[in-house]
Amino acid sequence: MKKQGKTSEGSLIERIVRAGTRPDSALAVPAGDDAAIYRPRPGYETILTCDWFLEGSHFLADRHPADSVGWKCLARAVSDIAAMGGVPRCFLLSLALPPVRTGAWLKSFLAGLTKASRSLRCPLAGGDTTRRDEILVNITVVGECGRGRAILRSGARNGDGIFVTGRLGEAEYGLRQLNTRKGIPPLQDRCLDRLLYPEPRLAIGAWLSERRLATAMMDLSDGFSTDLPKLCAASGTGARISAQQIPSVRTAARDHRKFDATLLALHGGDDYELLFTVAKRNIARIPKALCGIALTQVGEITARKKILLDRAGQPVEELKNQGWDPFRS
Repeated sequence: MKKQGKTSEGSLIERIVRAGTRPDSALAVPAGDDAAIYRPRPGYETILTCDWFLEGSHFLADRHPADSVGWKCLARAVSDIAAMGGVPRCFLLSLALPPVRTGAWLKSFLAGLTKASRSLRCPLAGGDTTRRDEILVNITVVGECGRGRAILRSGARNGDGIFVTGRLGEAEYGLRQLNTRKGIPPLQDRCLDRLLYPEPRLAIGAWLSERRLATAMMDLSDGFSTDLPKLCAASGTGARISAQQIPSVRTAARDHRKFDATLLALHGGDDYELLFTVAKRNIARIPKALCGIALTQVGEITARKKILLDRAGQPVEELKNQGWDPFRS
């Protein structure tokens, strides 16, 4: 991070650097200089990803706890590393703030960011700060995977099984609950927790990579109905999905009529679960659960380039893309 004399920006940068965790051996020169120097390990390839987290689009400063913003901005970026079977090594933080957010809000934000950094073993390497009327956060993560072991979106083939981790729709259900309340809610609900403090599936992604079991993989950030077509397009395939096999969110009894759990699972974003495909000969090698997280087969890759949804007792239909798209009106 560049310091520009004894300015308010300089003191802000010092606070951010102090909040960063102690770097590992990947950082020959850590945060505090003009730039960091990253040293990859022998036999590994570098993975690079970046992610925006914007006030008004991705969070509301008066509704989302500041520490959850700090946690989630890093966790969602690290999820892209998990989706390739890699491990995070360090991150860069670019942060724009209004002056009113440089006190208590920033302190709580940095506490959440530090907690995520330690939990994910991903230290701060540097970044930049500036002033703006709304909060803008950009995270760049540097990760690694064994040479030739990165799992891409483009490897799915006809007949591969389609799997997801965890339960889908929990974050969307948490968002619906958040939107019905005033102010910052008490964090006593699993789905609110899944929305505000998502956990990238790093261990599962690495396990699949080490054993070369996944033919293609990506994380579910925009919603199953939006992300599955991306994987199929990259692989030049289609898919057939069984709605009754999708591990859907468990809604409260009071909400059974208000929300369709299957629709939440199909179209809800922010789950940060993994979507991956497995060759038919290896499907039996996928356990029912790993690291306490369920692994569920929900369909099959097809040669026909359409995404079909099979709902019990109803005609097979094309799956409508109704997940998150920032450019959709």
